[in-house]
Amino acid sequence: GLLSVALAAGLSLSGGLASAAETIKIGVAGPMTGGNAAFGEQFWRGASQAADDINAAGGIDGKKIELVKGDDACEPKQAVAVANRLIDQDKVAAVIGHFCSSSTIPASEVYADANIVVITPGSTNPKVTERNLPTVFRMCGRDDQQGPLAADFIVKELKAKKIAVIHDKDTYGQGIADAMRTRLKELKADNRVVLYEGLTRGEKDFNALVTKIKASGADAVYFGGLYNEAGPLLRQLREQGVKAAFLSGDGSLDPAIVT
Repeated sequence: GLLSVALAAGLSLSGGLASAAETIKIGVAGPMTGGNAAFGEQFWRGASQAADDINAAGGIDGKKIELVKGDDACEPKQAVAVANRLIDQDKVAAVIGHFCSSSTIPASEVYADANIVVITPGSTNPKVTERNLPTVFRMCGRDDQQGPLAADFIVKELKAKKIAVIHDKDTYGQGIADAMRTRLKELKADNRVVLYEGLTRGEKDFNALVTKIKASGADAVYFGGLYNEAGPLLRQLREQGVKAAFLSGDGSLDPAIVT
């Protein structure tokens, strides 16, 4: 249903561009390769199923949907290049994407300039939809919703006394971690944060960071970032004997975290 809404809006805003074509092209943009490719695969599978269902039902005004894949690898510059290619070369009517907020924010500027509807299923940073760009939409919760919820859980349910806040220095990861810290301050529990530190995406050896977390005595660790770093971080915490509760946002919500 959301895909159909995006398609209808895209056709309207594109001034009939798609009506002259044999198919309606929809871009699907996200990390199709790289450390976070599992999310891109989810995007592609979901969009493909939706397109198949719509096409089997007769398409839109008798035209079939044709999906065009755009791989940004969660890199902002690559996301902008993908956006330009989807518009100028592939002539898409609308775009589903991107995933990482740091990619969606700059790419959405390109789509807005071209009057192309883009709907992101995964970018949670508030800036995505707070810039008053009329063609930019999202279908997921925001950092300023997820972060406060985590803080409430840590304080009220876990009753943690010492909290380590770790982020991946990215728009998404640091954004959601900071939203959590803001809520801690509102709860008058910001003095419980004993460590606030960033790690670098793509790294796998977090033992130095884990040593700091262990020394801090944290009984709760909140990580703002993606599963590709969350998995190794959690494993290394346990290997060093850190039994603190481990919490994260939707960026870690993927079966690949186990792998």
